Amino acid sequence: MSSVKDIFLKDSQIAFDRRHRRTIGVNMSKYNQSAKKGKERYQNMELAKQRASYIKAKTVANLAGYLEEFERNAVKNNIEVVWARTGEEAVSEIISILKKENARLLVKSKSMISEEIALNENLEKAGVEPVETDLGEFIVQVAGEKPYHILTPAMHKSKEDVAQLFNEKFDTPPDSTPEELTKFVRSKLRKIFTTADVGVTGANFLVADAGGVALTENEGNASMSVSFPKVHIVISGIEKVLPSLHDLPLFWPLLSAMGTGQMVTVYNSLLTGPKKAAEDNGPEKMVVVLLDNKRTEIAREKEISESLKCIRCGACLNACPIYKNVGGYTYNTTYSGPIGSVITPWLHDFKSYGHLSFACTVCGACSEVCPVKIPLHYLLLLNRKKHVEQQNEKFSWNMGMKAYAHAFIKRRNLDAVNGDIKNIAINLNKNILGKQKEFPHFAKKSFSKKRS
Repeated sequence: MSSVKDIFLKDSQIAFDRRHRRTIGVNMSKYNQSAKKGKERYQNMELAKQRASYIKAKTVANLAGYLEEFERNAVKNNIEVVWARTGEEAVSEIISILKKENARLLVKSKSMISEEIALNENLEKAGVEPVETDLGEFIVQVAGEKPYHILTPAMHKSKEDVAQLFNEKFDTPPDSTPEELTKFVRSKLRKIFTTADVGVTGANFLVADAGGVALTENEGNASMSVSFPKVHIVISGIEKVLPSLHDLPLFWPLLSAMGTGQMVTVYNSLLTGPKKAAEDNGPEKMVVVLLDNKRTEIAREKEISESLKCIRCGACLNACPIYKNVGGYTYNTTYSGPIGSVITPWLHDFKSYGHLSFACTVCGACSEVCPVKIPLHYLLLLNRKKHVEQQNEKFSWNMGMKAYAHAFIKRRNLDAVNGDIKNIAINLNKNILGKQKEFPHFAKKSFSKKRS
């Protein structure tokens, strides 16, 4: 079986697929235009980033205390809080709830953490049908695919791709417009919302002092997933907690500006429990599953812990020259792009995923756009160091790097042999720069030895 690294190298060839590049290029250009306008609305974007970074850093440094505060206040709001150390525990707890409720149909709003624990696959094995209700997530679910992007699941598909997919799956007209396709999905999902037993959402933020869950969405599907089913299950990483309700006016607009370029996302909800006795609508039961899944290990790492400040806006993906060329599926992980390359080896292991840290030009674009000022390119360099230390690379690699260091430490070492010998050495591995590039030919005499 191929290693994850081999799969990455194979799949990265999609960078030479002009159609793929054109599709994500068009979709990202729309994002860039919107994001530019979103940032211009700020009088001082840098100050907003500094404040957000400070609050998240303070929260990560005192994670246990804020989580306990959230649990106390959530329980007061009649919310059941479940702690899960691993993805397997989270899935087990959720399936246990579904069995108690005799649930067979479940609606989901967009949630990357549900992808992290492979919730859909596990629900289907347990005899429960999960239906994605976010339009992008619905598209990739129908296609039998995974989300391509943290924020835009179907970024890799053009409107023609979606029209063809729906024609094959639902017999809609092959020339349907995006508006017609959206109307079709809306009609189909309305029936499912009203019959679903359970609704599952993620959490953009957990608010400690309010004991509530903050949800951000553009389509209203998360609100529908909460309102109609009698049970609402929230799955959240423990790092999503914020200290106070007063932090939301900073984080909600910042998430919107960096994620979609909006002044504020269309629907922002603070959910503080199941419906009250005097209320007619809403779930009868609300459960929050707090997932660790090695996040506490990341929190203990002095520098890597900064990655837990991430608010999942997706800005680093859109700025990354690697992501823009190889796309989301090449990473073969739940979280792709710079932030995914940082956290995935810690969530899984460096042996399998340490190579992702090398898929980086160290240009710093990701760090520059991050709304909470995570030094992503620096953390990727730290991951590289850890990966090399753990892997105990082959003897040939170690000797090669020592030879490289010796040759380049001084000019006279590099000029010890002429160009002919250097060309012979390079030709021992003609694909040293990859199959798409050729190594330049060395001149017979070094430039430093030539006389004017």
